[in-house]
Amino acid sequence: MNLFQNAKFFTTVNHLKDLPATSAEIAFVGRSNAGKSSAINTLTNHVRLAYVSKTPGRTQHINFFELTNGGFMVDLPGYGYAQVPEAVRAHWVKLLGDYLQKRAQLIGLILIMDARHPLKALDIQMLDFFHQTGRPVHILLSKADKLSKNDQIKTLSSVKKALKPYSERQQISIQLFSSLKKQGVEEVNKVVAEWFAINDGLFVDS
Repeated sequence: MNLFQNAKFFTTVNHLKDLPATSAEIAFVGRSNAGKSSAINTLTNHVRLAYVSKTPGRTQHINFFELTNGGFMVDLPGYGYAQVPEAVRAHWVKLLGDYLQKRAQLIGLILIMDARHPLKALDIQMLDFFHQTGRPVHILLSKADKLSKNDQIKTLSSVKKALKPYSERQQISIQLFSSLKKQGVEEVNKVVAEWFAINDGLFVDS
């Protein structure tokens, strides 16, 4: 079963105090323009569930979507480049950080990286930051179609090798992903389904 199919918009918030009472959540995060919105649209088989913009930093709030299993998918603001005032950027950073470390319902993080430019400094910072929660991370090396098959294999191998120290202390999995080719959809679904299964019954809708 595709957990993401028929996902429905639930709510959007801009302050922690407005976070909804939900069941288990998985969150999507990534550097601005890493392909996060496209990945969400591909997984849900929806053209514009998550807005895709050529301007990095378009996602400015925390957006919640309800999944077919009763769980939730959360689209977080992109980190890094964004043409916004510093005060707004600072608010995003705090909102993102507080959600990731304090949200009890969060059971796992999907981290999007452009396969052509993986493991940038901000990605490493995100892994270090989220490690403190003890929750699993699944990395999507997006835009894999822009690499040759050989380069895809090399990139996946090099990223796995670079993250070995992390995987020894935290559950981290990695895969190639292409929104254009719909590559890797089943693998993401399998990983997320396992997260929900492990946490089944721990959270109750209210």
